[in-house]
Amino acid sequence: MLKPGQPVPDLELPLTIDASFRLSQQSPEAFTMLVFYRGKHCPICKTYLTELGTKLDKFTQRGVNVFAISMDSKDRAMVSHGEWETGDLPLAYGLSEDQAREWGLYISEQRPGSEEPEHFSEPGLFLVKPDGTLYFAVTQNAPFTRPSLDELIQGIDFVLDKDYPTRGTLT
Repeated sequence: MLKPGQPVPDLELPLTIDASFRLSQQSPEAFTMLVFYRGKHCPICKTYLTELGTKLDKFTQRGVNVFAISMDSKDRAMVSHGEWETGDLPLAYGLSEDQAREWGLYISEQRPGSEEPEHFSEPGLFLVKPDGTLYFAVTQNAPFTRPSLDELIQGIDFVLDKDYPTRGTLT
């Protein structure tokens, strides 16, 4: 289990834009936001990432670098990149099951007859401070009731305005 205020595992993953993402090389003003999603098979993920794409500027204006990450293969990720209307939201793919577990994500297996991959991670959303420590974390074992992006933006505004400390550090 990741602990607030402690370093998070580094990630290095390919992006659908023929580039790569490395968490330890991020230098945001405020946070790097990692939105782990279930993958191409998930209509709720599509809706959530589409909304996130429309609000991306609101996060970047606050000094937040945003990345969406899945365990999808390159082929599946490229379909999402091409068919989902996520704007300039960077989509990273190829997260391994071990990496997902390092982040405390729940892992599910394919339902018979579905287009789900054999194994995939359930959703998670993390804010990582520029020093690589965990500030905020939400993990879910099902796709329902994602964190409200508008409430998250309001929370980030409060955190930045009040220099609000990392909470939950006694976990």
